[in-house]
Amino acid sequence: EVQLVESGGGLVQPGGSLRLSCAASGFSFSDSTMSWDRRVPGKGIEWVSIINSSGERTTYRDSVKGRFTVSRDNAKNTLYLQMNSLKLEDTGVYYCRTGVKSGQGTQVTVST
Repeated sequence: EVQLVESGGGLVQPGGSLRLSCAASGFSFSDSTMSWDRRVPGKGIEWVSIINSSGERTTYRDSVKGRFTVSRDNAKNTLYLQMNSLKLEDTGVYYCRTGVKSGQGTQVTVST
């Protein structure tokens, strides 16, 4: 059974940083393209970043380019999202995903 468990969310001020983690199990993580999505209040689900199986190729939505960095450790079956220079509009629930399967999400709140 595919299991994805996100962690690392929290409350941070604008300009701050957070590092999200996603522990994966139940499938061949090292062979899988992985994604980070977020559910933004009033906007629904939007994709944030994608990373290929080896970690050599990454893609970001325009609004997070230069601020977010996706990475993975295939030896630990773990996906990461380093988020810097956080903005109010980054607030949401962040999910890691493989195919159509997502975890339960972790809340990120950027607020003064």
